[in-house]
Amino acid sequence: MVIKVFLASSSGSTAIKKKQQDVVGFLEALKVEYTPLDIACNEDNRMWMRQNVPSDKKPSNGIPLPPQIFNEESYCGDYETFFNAKEDNLVYSFLGLAPPPGSKTQRSTMHQATLTRTDGNGESRDIGRKCQRGGERERERERERERERERERERERERERERERERERERERERESGTREEREREKRKRKCVRDREREREREREREVND
Repeated sequence: MVIKVFLASSSGSTAIKKKQQDVVGFLEALKVEYTPLDIACNEDNRMWMRQNVPSDKKPSNGIPLPPQIFNEESYCGDYETFFNAKEDNLVYSFLGLAPPPGSKTQRSTMHQATLTRTDGNGESRDIGRKCQRGGERERERERERERERERERERERERERERERERERERERERESGTREEREREKRKRKCVRDREREREREREREVND
């Protein structure tokens, strides 16, 4: 079985780059063999990925973003489902692979199975499921923290835009001030010319009277 990871080598999105690195780094840490397929430089890879992601797994705009993970032709999931599987130690199951003997995933699966037991009233109680729900709540809190960080970044961008608008207003005031000063210099110059003209006129009148 060949694990295929569809990536975008030239993505301009920092979030996508981080997700791709997370997937690839984790697979390499597990020594899972995989084939990276670049959709940025290969149109065939891009079209194959878009056509083979199930329609119910695509975003509202219909265009799935990398990373997308397949086992041969079978769709495994996107980054979110990969992240959830990683948090629950179910990556091998997510990939459709059997966990190697003695691996953490195999121990986790066996341990969770032992946690399901029956209490005195005969009612089934699955502690592992409760732990899983706790993990899901923690992941939701982490997603909320990420959303809050994104909102804070947007507020910082808005503050930067406001600072730029203030700098533009300051430049406009400087240009306006320079225009006023220029008009004032021109006015003084014209006044000086008129004064000299009047002085010459008075001088001619005195010469005539003499």
